[in-house]
Amino acid sequence: MPRKTKPYHHGDLYETLVNAGTALLKDEGLQHFTLRECARRAGVSHAAPKNHFASVEDLLCEIAARGFDQFVRELDAMANAAGSQTPDDRLIAMGRAYVAFARANSAIYLLMFRHSQAFAKSDHLQTAAQAAWMQLETAVRAVIGPQRTDAVVRASHVWALVHGIASLIIDGRLPPSADPAMVIEQSLSTLPAAIRGLGAT
Repeated sequence: MPRKTKPYHHGDLYETLVNAGTALLKDEGLQHFTLRECARRAGVSHAAPKNHFASVEDLLCEIAARGFDQFVRELDAMANAAGSQTPDDRLIAMGRAYVAFARANSAIYLLMFRHSQAFAKSDHLQTAAQAAWMQLETAVRAVIGPQRTDAVVRASHVWALVHGIASLIIDGRLPPSADPAMVIEQSLSTLPAAIRGLGAT
């Protein structure tokens, strides 16, 4: 929903609520997330959030959108710092950054990929999520070459791999004998060659 500009005596309530909501999500998880608790943490009345967020889903949309914004920045930073700067290096670095972000921000990460009708109505969230997808698709196109017509399919393959690894680690579902760091590195090291060889067209 559009941000309102009504001033508040203690500062920018919109930002305060987003920050309080982000902290609450990280501390307590989605199951305990309420506008009332966000208001309490922000030091305002329980009715105050309604001036900016019509529902708890609207606030969650903004938190998820900012999660995607941070996600894109972190993947860019890791890719730009990658060794020889070849497309393969950049894609592998982005894969590492993807899993690292998910592990370090698991509550936000799970929120970002949560299905919600409200999420589909948030312009900021849709724009941020699309930016993340285009970041991946662009990296994959650089790896497989401009002559390929299956970049979207290959990008989906990459996403499925890194999202699956991240989810298994977050949920503690890897076998006890599997070292997460080794799973990440061995999966990513062969990824560029794999997507070049899959269904070349």
